[in-house]
Amino acid sequence: MTHAPRKDHLDTFAITLLVVCCAFWGFQQILIKFASREMPPLWQASIRMAGATALLWLWCQFRGVKLFQRDGSLQGGLLVGLLFAGEFCLIYLGLQHTSASRLTVFLYTSPFWVAVLLPRFVPAETLRKVQWIGLLIAFSAVGIAFGEAFTHASVPDQWKGDAMGLAAGMFWGLTTIAIRSTRIASVQAEKSLFYQLSVTAAVCPLLSLALGETWSFDYSPLVWGSIFLQTAVGAFASYLAWMWMLRHYPATQMSTFTFLTPLFALVFGVVLLGEPLTLQLVLALLGVAIGIVLVSRR
Repeated sequence: MTHAPRKDHLDTFAITLLVVCCAFWGFQQILIKFASREMPPLWQASIRMAGATALLWLWCQFRGVKLFQRDGSLQGGLLVGLLFAGEFCLIYLGLQHTSASRLTVFLYTSPFWVAVLLPRFVPAETLRKVQWIGLLIAFSAVGIAFGEAFTHASVPDQWKGDAMGLAAGMFWGLTTIAIRSTRIASVQAEKSLFYQLSVTAAVCPLLSLALGETWSFDYSPLVWGSIFLQTAVGAFASYLAWMWMLRHYPATQMSTFTFLTPLFALVFGVVLLGEPLTLQLVLALLGVAIGIVLVSRR
């Protein structure tokens, strides 16, 4: 990752890398749900986050990034870390009650929480008319999908998983707002990510114990393969790639690609896990995708 000059457009390399990242982020919900067949959800999250924290620390050692020097970011870092932990705990628990494709659609309401709440902290981010239209379309579509959980649920208590996915999206949005409105905005991206991963690695085992999960390391090779991909690719490499792109390419143009993630999750869930494909879910996906494009416009 060299320090190339910042570009004002997405080139072929950036577009390819964005599509690969979005595809994996859609696939990682499948990995979590698959591993949950053998491994308790928060114990799974604990191993993933601890491993990702260790990888990031090694990376920072190699790159000479100072993680522990005093810069006034501790308070904001702990807040960001707790919000990030809340998001991932809700994701892992929510996937016990709903499909991976449904949860990902609800999770990607995150940009809309940011759009609604960020102007309260950063007045320059006030929404324009087209962005309000995007919000209305997206949340209307999500409402249609959420209502399906009460009328045509494919699994018991599906509404609980959907609600956790929606709450996880809100926590993700709050994490973004906390990063923008605290001292974390001025620290290196690696340090910001370190706060998020390390705090989550500390919180998840405590919640796992509180919920009475059984800890073990005796799992099948496929489950350990899932954990490896979640850790090395999902929580480490893909996040570093995203941060590198934010330094070199326009964030607004990048954000419009995030609608691909729920699309990939929908396809992977149907093809790999045999999850049901319903009209309401497709409408929700389209609404969220259109909303992200409209909200992300300059």
